[in-house]
Amino acid sequence: MKGKMVSIKIQRWRYVGIDLLTTNIAFFLFNYVRYLIHIHVTHKEDALSFLTYIFSPKLVTEQILLPILFLGVYWLSGYYNSPFGRSRLSEFSTTFFSTLFNSLLIFLTLLINDQLPTRTLNYELLFILILLQFVCVYTGRFILTSNALKKLAKNEWSFNTVIIGDSPNALNTASRITNAGTNLGYTVLGYIPIEGEVSATQPHPVISDRHLELLCKKKSVDQLIISAEKGDEQIILSTLYKYISYGVPIKISPSSLSYLTSHIRLADIQAEPFVDLSTPSMSDFQKNLKRVIDILASSLAMLICAPLYAAIAIMVKSGSKGPVFYSQERIGYRQKPFKIYKFRSMRIDAEQSGPQLSEEDDPRITKVGHVLRKYRLDEIPQFWNVLKGEMSLVGPRPEREFYIRQIIKEAPYYTLLQQVKPGLTSWGMVKFGYAKNVKEMVERSKFDLLYLANMSVLMDFKILIHTVKTVVMGKGV
Repeated sequence: MKGKMVSIKIQRWRYVGIDLLTTNIAFFLFNYVRYLIHIHVTHKEDALSFLTYIFSPKLVTEQILLPILFLGVYWLSGYYNSPFGRSRLSEFSTTFFSTLFNSLLIFLTLLINDQLPTRTLNYELLFILILLQFVCVYTGRFILTSNALKKLAKNEWSFNTVIIGDSPNALNTASRITNAGTNLGYTVLGYIPIEGEVSATQPHPVISDRHLELLCKKKSVDQLIISAEKGDEQIILSTLYKYISYGVPIKISPSSLSYLTSHIRLADIQAEPFVDLSTPSMSDFQKNLKRVIDILASSLAMLICAPLYAAIAIMVKSGSKGPVFYSQERIGYRQKPFKIYKFRSMRIDAEQSGPQLSEEDDPRITKVGHVLRKYRLDEIPQFWNVLKGEMSLVGPRPEREFYIRQIIKEAPYYTLLQQVKPGLTSWGMVKFGYAKNVKEMVERSKFDLLYLANMSVLMDFKILIHTVKTVVMGKGV
């Protein structure tokens, strides 16, 4: 009997709810310990009752606000990003370090000045806080995770899966992930044939690309698994390019990997360690931290640059006819189109004959535009794209679909860059700069592929520093 399709969103909210409950319990118990220490250890005869103590305005405020703050730390840790598929060890370590951080934060901001007779009691209080937070939070998570695993094992819940490929190898893959001995609730909805491969002779449900697209739009599919008869890199990358816009994880067996895809993040699947082609090799914590930095930095930049925005707007408007800002559709994260914003640096009739890349002495560029491009000031309106979440501060530069189709023909690996949000700046822009033709765009993409393989917040900071140097020295063109 087919199980009920798992709702990742609902499961995520279950974890949020259990964390809020257990964090409140832990903090309440800690306040009781604080009460005992302050009352009994310090021998205060005229002490207030526990109820009077616990309902004091200060502690009530702490009891309400601190668990909410803790949830923010749990989110930043990446625990809520993927409510399924993580290992027990990962759950244990993530819980320990996030509760340790929360405890140290509270101790250093609220408890360090508690009036206790000896410094030893402060350390004991800190240890108790860490212990209560970890035990309560981990217990709640352990119960919720165990319940989910039982439901998956009993096939009460299921992950709807579509196999890309319908050869005997594809059917064997389906058999392995649905085998009763390692059953984690995977339900294979059907198979999509790969052109040039011989289909298996035994009966199996075949679905079309159009049907798959409809299923994904209805959120009736949890993942796609590529199971090609041969681990041909061209087939893998073309399949990724074809389906990455559907918004579901695309996975493949490690046996099919090459030097191009070997860096991509491993998904935790028992007895069949698939690799997620649609997710970069960056921890959930760093992904969330990267987004927080994007929001803070872009907000601050827009605030600080407000006078510069006004000055550039006046220069652009007085320098040539046309609007101050220029918008253009680009292809972003997982092939999602969006409008990118720039200060206009060309004449308004610059592309009357169709898409055309700019050159060093391009006559279409205005006098003001040359200055803006030299210091890359034409790009600063894109802080708004970053704030909206369409772009990041650092990532591969977004291109137009017109050029992407040409790039893909020469460099199929380019589709790997669509695993991440495009950036205001990139390693390719730092090392290569603007591209004047498709060949140069392909060369620049190699640097972005290296960035993808080494993605980290630290790498982002290095690229930002190099970008600042480029801007200050006027090497934007």
